[in-house]
Amino acid sequence: MAGLGLSAAIDRAFWRGRRVFLTGHTGFKGAWLALMLSRLGADVRGYSLAPTTPSLFALAGIEADIEGTIADVCDREALDAAVLSAQPEVVIHFAAEALVRRARREPARTFATNVAGTVNMFEALRAIEPPRVILVATTDKVYRNDETGRAFDENAA
Repeated sequence: MAGLGLSAAIDRAFWRGRRVFLTGHTGFKGAWLALMLSRLGADVRGYSLAPTTPSLFALAGIEADIEGTIADVCDREALDAAVLSAQPEVVIHFAAEALVRRARREPARTFATNVAGTVNMFEALRAIEPPRVILVATTDKVYRNDETGRAFDENAA
């Protein structure tokens, strides 16, 4: 674990055998998180679009470590089936369109993925025993960048 730079503050016992459902597992941040959670002993189930080429997901061989569904969060039927199968205790929702240029080119698609996809995630969870933890992440692109170099926090515009 030292090679991953994991802090001693991480409770490895918490993650060992924990059923985790991770959307966006083929993306850059999702792939890193899938790798880390897998190394901590979590039972990670991914749900994401196919990885881009090249991708950390493919280069690090993450598909060999975790079970995953390649599908869109806008595909409610596929998402429902994946959540039902996973019966997660922890849900981490990273699936989103975070690339500003693509979002500007395809605003309707971005809105569907980022907003309706999140709603679909919550709706899929209604059919199972509630998870203990649900984390929904966003991008820093939702904050106004005033070019001051200051880090964004929850109070930023």
